Amino acid sequence: MIQSETLELLEWPRLCQHLSTFAATKLGAIVARNLPIPENQAESEQLLAQTKEVYELESRLHPGLSFEGIQDIGDSLERAALQGTLSGEELLAIATTLAGTRNLRRVINNQENVPVLSDLVSQLRTYPELEQEIHRCIDERGQVTDRASQKMGEIRVELRRIRSQITQKLQNIIQVKSGAIQEQLITQRGDRYVIPVKAPQKDAIPGIVHDTSTSGATLYIEPNSIVPMGNQLRQVVRQEQTEAEAIRRQLTEQVTAVTPDLERLLAIVTTLDLAVAKSRYSLWIGANPPRFVNRAENEIITLRNLRHPLLVWQQQHEQGNPVVPVDLFINPQIRVVTITGPNTGGKTVTLKTLGLAAVMAKVGLFIPARIPVEMPWFSQVLADIGDEQSLQQSLSTFSGHIRRISRILEALENEESGGRGAGPAPNNQEGQEEEIKLPIPSPQSPVPSPQSLVLLDEVGAGTDPAEGSALAIALLKYLANHAQLTMASTHFGELKALKYEDSRFENASVEFDETTLSPTYRLLWGIPGRSNALSIALRLGLKPEVVAEAKTQVGEATDEVNQVIAGLEAQRRNQETKAAEAQNLLHQAERLYKEVSDKAAALEAREKHLRVSQEIAVQQAITQAKGEIAQVIRRLQKGTPNAQDAQQATTNLNKIAQKYEPAPPPKPKPGFMPKVGDRVRIPKLGQTAEVLTIPDTDGDFTVRFGIMKMTLQLQDIESLDGQKPETIVKPKPAPAVVTLPPAPAIRTSKNTVDLRGKRVADAEYILDKAISEAAGPLWIIHGHGTGKLKQGVHAFLHQHPRVTHYEPAEQADGGSGVTIAHI
Repeated sequence: MIQSETLELLEWPRLCQHLSTFAATKLGAIVARNLPIPENQAESEQLLAQTKEVYELESRLHPGLSFEGIQDIGDSLERAALQGTLSGEELLAIATTLAGTRNLRRVINNQENVPVLSDLVSQLRTYPELEQEIHRCIDERGQVTDRASQKMGEIRVELRRIRSQITQKLQNIIQVKSGAIQEQLITQRGDRYVIPVKAPQKDAIPGIVHDTSTSGATLYIEPNSIVPMGNQLRQVVRQEQTEAEAIRRQLTEQVTAVTPDLERLLAIVTTLDLAVAKSRYSLWIGANPPRFVNRAENEIITLRNLRHPLLVWQQQHEQGNPVVPVDLFINPQIRVVTITGPNTGGKTVTLKTLGLAAVMAKVGLFIPARIPVEMPWFSQVLADIGDEQSLQQSLSTFSGHIRRISRILEALENEESGGRGAGPAPNNQEGQEEEIKLPIPSPQSPVPSPQSLVLLDEVGAGTDPAEGSALAIALLKYLANHAQLTMASTHFGELKALKYEDSRFENASVEFDETTLSPTYRLLWGIPGRSNALSIALRLGLKPEVVAEAKTQVGEATDEVNQVIAGLEAQRRNQETKAAEAQNLLHQAERLYKEVSDKAAALEAREKHLRVSQEIAVQQAITQAKGEIAQVIRRLQKGTPNAQDAQQATTNLNKIAQKYEPAPPPKPKPGFMPKVGDRVRIPKLGQTAEVLTIPDTDGDFTVRFGIMKMTLQLQDIESLDGQKPETIVKPKPAPAVVTLPPAPAIRTSKNTVDLRGKRVADAEYILDKAISEAAGPLWIIHGHGTGKLKQGVHAFLHQHPRVTHYEPAEQADGGSGVTIAHI
């Protein structure tokens, strides 16, 4: 009962009404207006997962999920289960619902990363054969078609034939008796065909009068000649109705056979429609998905820029005022938050906003707050908001509050006892107030694990301030032990001190601008609110002496407390201003750091690009040089090389080397440098001296003036005309140069010795002379023969001091019959 009251106080039905406008089906709208609230966190997590997947899916699809053709067929299924016969319209609605559901399932199955929705639609059975059979037998107007059965086809042919005969007969009568006819038309009265006849001429066309006009001037007569045909038509029409009834009965039986699956289909489609409605409503109010936290694991309630959803709707849909958000950051050890401050400051709106956010998260709706949205799952949301005064029940404001609070405590007791608590209190006799006894916590009682959220507006109000304050303190201490979180608004100053007695309590206040005499609707944490009644009264024109007398009645202690609170508020505003300035400086520093980092990265990339370009240029130069050298070698190999060709090749190679060698570093410009015998001035001593030695690499040298010798450095002297000596630059390592490959050895007549036919002794003499004159490789032709000459040549080359090594020539130069000796 108290939970239903709470939903009414939070205006939950109004939010559900807003939600229902986003439903695509009639049944979805009905369920949205009576939205069930889950009883466990797992179900809420499932509903949130559905909303998230629909939200992401519709962000990828345009125009989103379509429920076209899906209708509320629940009543039809119930009638079919009760052996009733469905009408053609109802059967057609079932067929279109099956088709629409199949299209919906196809769209979801074609999407990725929607496991919850895919699992949901995987349970659908859409019976395409039943849909096809309904469309075969029922047309778009809900009428049975001619092709529904052979008998129906024959009956429809007979009906058309009889109607044609009646029409033809009436047309003939109209032509023959045109003078007696009021209008040249054939009409019907009931199921009988008639023609309009002038009342005075009724005897001209004998027949049955079925109707008359309002004025009585026209009679609608069925001529006697067509009465038998009309009777025959009525019989055939009855046959048609009987056959149509049989066909619809047969289709209804097919529907009845699969009614459980169709009811399941309807439930799944409604679930999808609700998820889509929640997603679209969440998008409309700018909400974000919540995450359920566990305060036992020291997780903080974080609701940043939380806005009241009904005020957001009013702002966007009804062009209302902008919504001022509140920030809720509640540490895990906090069980009770007391909100103080002036009236109209936003205390009640804050309570309602938190309550609605808790219920919205439970039913799978997003919360209108900034990411991250983190709050616990509350098993119950219990509220006492508003005035419960009732003249009919003889309840005062105080009695009304206490009765509702009693129901809240009973609900908490039932939760702790697993729903086995005491039932509702019995009603009292009219005109009597019941005696309320609040339970007082026992120090020895174990601390429960509560899961409820309790919202109390103006706790303890409506009675004597002293007693009301004491009652409020006892109540909040009780709730600190039996509810997960309690948020209460109050004007009692004594409740502000609870924070300093119990770490489970926290203070908050609504801000009020004394300059404009209007609330800012901001929620300030850690600072209790102060009364602004006297200052507001003074600014509104109340006599100063009255306000002064009121201040004396309030007392100095209260005034001092208000001054302390005012100082805390001023200090808080100063800190907020400094924090905003620091935030701006931080943003500027981050922007400058980003700019510097981007420039450094650009310079590094440019340096890397230049280095790569230089390496590529060097490699290209080396490749081009090798190509030119290869061209020289190919030109030499084309003809018989001689000394002139070799010299020309050498000249070309030298040109290539000069072309690709890096340019030498520029020579330093000449400057003043002392030489032996020069006269120089020593500014420190005011003397001139003769240079005896030239400066070394460190710039030290020896001079003589008079009979003294001294070692000085270059920076200690200057020329007689005032020039400073140049600084000696120590030699730096030579830069890397492009190393070209050595000039290739080319065989000519000058470096070739033919020893074929010679004896080993003669060959050694010739070889020794050729080796002494050779400046490069020597080609020795010895042939194969018996192999003795080759062995002798190799033995001589092996012991000769000028020969570094020897090797057989290339196959083109003689192969193993020629040996190349490297000198």
